[in-house]
Amino acid sequence: MMGNAAGKEAGTSVFVRRETVAVRCKDVIIGGGAPVSIQTMTKTLTYDVSATVEAIESAVSEGADIVRLAVPDEEAARAFAVIREKVKCPLVADIHFDPNLALLALDSGADKIRVNPGNIGGQGHLLRVARAARDKGASIRVGVNSGSLEKDLLAKYGGPVPEAMVESAVRHLKYLEDSGCDGLVVSLKSSKVEDTVRAYNLLAPQTKWPFHIGITEAGPGLSGVVKSACGIGSLLALGLGDTLRVSLTGPSTEEVAVAKEILQAMGKRTFGPELISCPTCGRTQVNLVPIVAEVESRLKAFKAPIKVAVMGCPVNGPGEAREAHVGIACGRQGGILFSHGQVLGRVEEGDMVEALLRLVEVEEEKSRR
Repeated sequence: MMGNAAGKEAGTSVFVRRETVAVRCKDVIIGGGAPVSIQTMTKTLTYDVSATVEAIESAVSEGADIVRLAVPDEEAARAFAVIREKVKCPLVADIHFDPNLALLALDSGADKIRVNPGNIGGQGHLLRVARAARDKGASIRVGVNSGSLEKDLLAKYGGPVPEAMVESAVRHLKYLEDSGCDGLVVSLKSSKVEDTVRAYNLLAPQTKWPFHIGITEAGPGLSGVVKSACGIGSLLALGLGDTLRVSLTGPSTEEVAVAKEILQAMGKRTFGPELISCPTCGRTQVNLVPIVAEVESRLKAFKAPIKVAVMGCPVNGPGEAREAHVGIACGRQGGILFSHGQVLGRVEEGDMVEALLRLVEVEEEKSRR
């Protein structure tokens, strides 16, 4: 599975997705051309079964495909078995330091194990976990992290640089492959966007195993969202990424919502209508901000990939609106409705949102036929 292009950059074309092996995580396929799946991680104490189940169900309702749970001790591993019986989605056990917890999690029904090779205690322990996962029909993520690289690599490269992360991944993947293990997913996580993108790009020509992508410890709020969007978007543009997690200091549902927005913006998946609207300026002739906010809120009820335009003036408005499935170009005290490039007529300002939403309903109905 390992290639011969060690040390060379991938040189992948923008938006041409890297060819990978398909790896199963319960009923979700990672890689092999399958849609890029969304992961998140619960923020609850895993032994609190009711709270954790509620968190999982909320994340899945928001759009998560796979949910990961921390397993820091035996109590969490035992709770994992109870949780597994209560939810249907694929569950991943997040393991650090103690390989025995990974074995307990597999016995408790984990569909995938996330192991950090830098802190699991050596390749022998990594192999034990990988073989147990194989025997259980589970997959395993070899999760290389810049904060826990092996000491010899840190000494060799002078720090946790992308080249060190890649050598760590290649070392462990080759060892597992030579030992007859499969069902592997690999990640190269750093909190630095540039280092993360470079690391995946260096590793891409050296393996066919799918990539789990993301920016680790991205942070809270706007800064975390921007950092994640820059890193994940860059990787997806290079064709690198088969499953992803947006790692925010905030609710799991927020991670999932941001992941969906990134995937839809990059054209990798659709989750509902796309709203385009102008930023407004001195030419805007209506109070556009609340109009856009209302349209955005009400579009959440629709599922079809409809492009909806709300434009604030006649300069770019009509052209942009025509490019959308449906749209409105606003002017003084009203606007002009468009559908698939055709002018439908003018509506008064107070009727614009309802008129536009009726057009969206028509498009939604068409998509069901």
